[in-house]
Amino acid sequence: MDATDPVATFEAWLAEAEGSEPNDPTACCLATATPDGRPSARMVLLKGIDRQPAPGGFVFYTNLGSRKAEELRANPQAALCFHWKSLRRSVRVEGGTELVTPAEADAYYATRPRGARIGAWASDQSRPLDSRAVLEGRVAEFERRFGEGDIPRPETWSGFRLRPSRIEFWRDMPHRLHDRQVFHWADGGWRVEALYP
Repeated sequence: MDATDPVATFEAWLAEAEGSEPNDPTACCLATATPDGRPSARMVLLKGIDRQPAPGGFVFYTNLGSRKAEELRANPQAALCFHWKSLRRSVRVEGGTELVTPAEADAYYATRPRGARIGAWASDQSRPLDSRAVLEGRVAEFERRFGEGDIPRPETWSGFRLRPSRIEFWRDMPHRLHDRQVFHWADGGWRVEALYP
């Protein structure tokens, strides 16, 4: 573990998880809260890690009309929790969020499979759905609309960057005497301390 750079440690742990996890090693639980403090959590996929500017950032994408996006716009504080069961490790990341730039969103959107790009147009994420047939009809509608041509990114689809103020690394140890190291971002640098399990 790098005692001065938790983002580097996270990248190393993620690389190990990519070799050992059977499914979606970038999956993490995103926790948000409403303006009045009610928490909510759901799984998202990490799609990027920024190294600069410090303290870096953890990037994920979503529909801007989704519950998570609405909560982040009202209260930008959030947390991510990664759990790699095969490695017996987890990482918690907490901090403020911000929207990625339109250019960043465009660049990532262009890498998505065609069906996922159509889905971004067809899904009114987090809104009530009368039936699966309605969703399938919307998919067909946008497939006709775009044909074989380019599928631009909808204005309602973008990403968020979580800028970490706290990163905690947890490793399973015998007798539940787990190893916990927490990094705090303050005064332009990281401070690390060990925690009781």
